[in-house]
Amino acid sequence: MTTLEARDLVKDYRLRSGLRSTRLRAVDHVSFTLQPGSTVALVGQSGSGKSTIAKLLMQLERPSSGQILVDGAPVGRGRQARSAYRKAVQMVFQDPFASLNPYHSAGHHLARAVALHHPDLDRRQVHDRVLQLLRRVRLDPAEEYAQRKPHELSGGQRQRIAIARALAPEPGILVADEPVSMLDVSIRLGVLNLLARLQREENLGVLYITHDLATARHFSDEVMVLHHGVVVEAGPADDVILRPQHEYTRTLAAAAPDPERRIAELRS
Repeated sequence: MTTLEARDLVKDYRLRSGLRSTRLRAVDHVSFTLQPGSTVALVGQSGSGKSTIAKLLMQLERPSSGQILVDGAPVGRGRQARSAYRKAVQMVFQDPFASLNPYHSAGHHLARAVALHHPDLDRRQVHDRVLQLLRRVRLDPAEEYAQRKPHELSGGQRQRIAIARALAPEPGILVADEPVSMLDVSIRLGVLNLLARLQREENLGVLYITHDLATARHFSDEVMVLHHGVVVEAGPADDVILRPQHEYTRTLAAAAPDPERRIAELRS
């Protein structure tokens, strides 16, 4: 079990125009904790800083200030420390079309991840682990799906492969950056239900990054609302979304589709 803590994270970018330089603050003193078995939704419009936070958590960017801690200890900067961190914290990317190499099979993508993080396994054991991963994300018959290339899979199936690859190191934390936004509406719920099931079964901590308050409410225990890099509201999902206190949260909630409200309007 893994606990991930972001403590007072700040990320500044320097923008140059001719001889002048200005500072853009993309993330402004953001703090939160991901506990095992819980899901925290990070909600905001495009440009709010959500993906920057994901990059900071995945060490694709360095924070200007603040700390990232795993089980109470700051993340080290050495190669061994980075490797251990990336085994504990994995990411599911937004675009299932771009995150997989079109020239390699699904089995190849998973085998590489398994072999990288479990170097003690032989080829047969790696193959068996690949099939187990495919079955965990409900891609069965696993042998058949292992041989397929990305163009032979639907968008939802590709995202399931990406989730299986993220599970290969046996992480304690998943960072899911808009994991269903590029999928057809008809298959989004299946992928979200898969993530919810894996969270329960594996006792994962999940950071669910989204602009969709409706899925944030139903999929998450807590919600943080991000606006211009600042968390303007945070708390239990129902409290934040059904009884928003901040004007920006109220604006997002009003723009979110509400099937029950729409049915009532049609009946009136």
